[in-house]
Amino acid sequence: MKRRIVLTGAFIGMLAIIFGAFGAHLLKKYLAVEELNTFEVGVRYQMYHALFLLFLSTRKDIAEKTVKTIYNLVVAGVVLFSGSIYLLATKSLTIFDSKIIVFATPLGGFLLIIGWAVLFLTILKKKS
Repeated sequence: MKRRIVLTGAFIGMLAIIFGAFGAHLLKKYLAVEELNTFEVGVRYQMYHALFLLFLSTRKDIAEKTVKTIYNLVVAGVVLFSGSIYLLATKSLTIFDSKIIVFATPLGGFLLIIGWAVLFLTILKKKS
């Protein structure tokens, strides 16, 4: 499981850098400032959670089942939250109907919050 978490964190982080560069250099020509700022929010949260996964992989005091739960919440959250933000920010460039995914952003954000909450509560319950 640890290897999968590290690989996923590294992959999500790599994609965040690629998307950030894509937004800063290519999309800058085609999107309004507000749309670019929105796109950057997706990149930022994606990178935060890539680092979160790398941190999670170092924890030896958390049960495997709990680690898997946090991992699944974070990965699903990043896909839904950042993925939907990328699509919403670039909707002026595509024919994609953004109304289809409007629910994905808050759901993804909620999953990310729950992932952090599970980590917080797990460590809080542990006796030092």
